[in-house]
Amino acid sequence: MNRQQRSTLAFAVISIVITVSCVYRSGRDSEPLPSPTTATATPEDKTKDDKKFSDSKKVDNGDFIVEHLAVKNPNYDEIDRQIKNDKLLEKAADKLNRSLILPNDIYLKTKDCGEVNAFFDAKEQSVTVCYELMEHFYKVFRSTGLNEQKAYDKMFDAVRFAFLHEIGHALIENYNLPITGNEEDAADRCSAFINLTELGEDGVNAVLAAADAFAAESKNGSSSKRNLADEHLLQEQRFYNSLCMIYGSDTEKYAYILDDNYLPKERAARCPQEYERTVQSWSSLLSPWRKS
Repeated sequence: MNRQQRSTLAFAVISIVITVSCVYRSGRDSEPLPSPTTATATPEDKTKDDKKFSDSKKVDNGDFIVEHLAVKNPNYDEIDRQIKNDKLLEKAADKLNRSLILPNDIYLKTKDCGEVNAFFDAKEQSVTVCYELMEHFYKVFRSTGLNEQKAYDKMFDAVRFAFLHEIGHALIENYNLPITGNEEDAADRCSAFINLTELGEDGVNAVLAAADAFAAESKNGSSSKRNLADEHLLQEQRFYNSLCMIYGSDTEKYAYILDDNYLPKERAARCPQEYERTVQSWSSLLSPWRKS
């Protein structure tokens, strides 16, 4: 794979249309169901109902906007130039804007950050994927014995998971979503939800790559007080949670996850229900914000 192909693939992960199945509206926006009646609705009643529906729709007051920043590390000059020339972020923003209603603008950025990271900044209202994170994933996968080509492929998949994780944080913040547990875990599950329900095999590969990265990183970490106190789950937990989402989505297709002892059978037995609850929860939370 040449450099341009690798760069295009790496940032194509940002061009994701977040389309969520709209089953029912959230509790905050729904009207109480009327009592059963045999009366026929009048034209006046229909007008009132139409007005209620119109009034309950979310108002679109923002867009996903691309912000290009100067690259400080010359090692990333080429990939940054290709992003701008191919307008990859602009295409991603356009697709996201066609899919979701926003209460305010959210900026999409890729840059060299001076650290391995991807993050949502609530003050700046921005989602940033750092070039250093891509380099980190590549090195992680190379350390597991993968050749250069396979390490690049896994890197691209892991970046997709990380990007959607940060989009999850942005949606939780801007939609004021009622998350009752750990927000980092909720963002992981948002990423898994979108990957597994919307992106087909590419999405499955993204969750698998994230699981592999969590497993590899856990070998270099430790259960110190600092790690245990962090808002993120331990990498080992994120590994098992990711595998559980995949297995729960199709226990026959992904039977090898259980058969090859990647998941304990006690956890695997609960994964189908765990997956369904994740899908139902995120479908319900995002449905009021879909444009169609």
